[in-house]
Amino acid sequence: MNLRLNSEFGTLKAVLMHRPGKEIDRLTPYNKDYLLFEDVPYLEAMQKEHDFFTDLIKQSTGARVYRLHDLLIQTLSNRDILERLFNDALKRNRLTHLKDQILERFSTAECATALTAGLKVHELKRKIPNLPNSELMDYAFVIPPSPNLYFQRDPMAITPGGIIFSSMKMEGRQREADILRVIFENHPDFREHVKALYPIMSSDNAPSIEGGDVIVLSSKAVAIGNSERTDEKAIYQVAKALLGEGPVERVYEVHLPKKRQYMHLDTVFTILDENLVLTYPDALNAVLQTSLYTLKEKTEEKVHIKRQVLNESLLTVLEREIPHLEVLSTADGNPDYSMREQWFDGANVFAIGPRRVISYNGNLHTNRALRNMGVEVLEIPSSELSRGLGGPRCMTMPLSRSRV
Repeated sequence: MNLRLNSEFGTLKAVLMHRPGKEIDRLTPYNKDYLLFEDVPYLEAMQKEHDFFTDLIKQSTGARVYRLHDLLIQTLSNRDILERLFNDALKRNRLTHLKDQILERFSTAECATALTAGLKVHELKRKIPNLPNSELMDYAFVIPPSPNLYFQRDPMAITPGGIIFSSMKMEGRQREADILRVIFENHPDFREHVKALYPIMSSDNAPSIEGGDVIVLSSKAVAIGNSERTDEKAIYQVAKALLGEGPVERVYEVHLPKKRQYMHLDTVFTILDENLVLTYPDALNAVLQTSLYTLKEKTEEKVHIKRQVLNESLLTVLEREIPHLEVLSTADGNPDYSMREQWFDGANVFAIGPRRVISYNGNLHTNRALRNMGVEVLEIPSSELSRGLGGPRCMTMPLSRSRV
């Protein structure tokens, strides 16, 4: 495992996932918007659906599935890392003075759960009866939860040139990216293989970029969505790092409409094979502004790149990069069903091999259209997982694939 990927569809060998946990039970109709979630799912049913998904990946590919929570516990055995993550988690509510008392009384596993599922005052009082700041309400969060954490695609992206660690647009999600970066830079399974492309140093001020906006077109080309979650300045810096590192020669900046259905580039299209793309009807033609970054000059000290604005649709760009391109629309283009199934991320399937995908079972018409194109479709239950408005691709971070 070298933590570099040259395709979106090579046969899966290893993947990172997060089983939804107590952080989902923190959601209520009153705080879901604050916690950046769309709905209030039923946790037990959600876990069963996610377990089915995980088991299907193992059975159908033999791939190793890494679980975020397990990796976090293993990484927190380093006391310095444990203190750093807790200090960052507590400082958002100006409660860093509680850190030492928490760490004295919580096990490593409890600390990992607190960092992902959050921690409330009344839970802390069970461990620390004489808790200072007694004015804090019992059900206030000492550490806020991260209910979006099961969408593992957002906090980072693995490219042919290395890893992009996300700088999340919403402050409430930044800890997700921080946790993943700490794991990958310190866990013995990964730390020797990390080439960090962005941000060079972990920084609260880095322009925002999220993993769902990064799509590997080939070993030579990467597309990055300029969306409501990813800024142009971040794309420029990532392009500079990618082009300077190699083997990527072309980075496309794709300007997405600032609409909910275009939140990330991977909601617009997914690559299923060397010549097959699944997309929401007309989305490729609707994206009319693209830019191309290429290497201008590289010396021992500096990398210079150039940017060319293309008067081309995303479809035209893909046709240039993907010979003999075939485009399949969700629900085979039926306007009613495609709109309905796109709401449940019909275009956001997870490719586990060439023309082998995992899709939500609720997207009946899209799955039928895929099968008619010769794609093997493995279905997972989706009543609860889909409530977060993210598909199977969103829930998975491939770590290793066979080269294509």
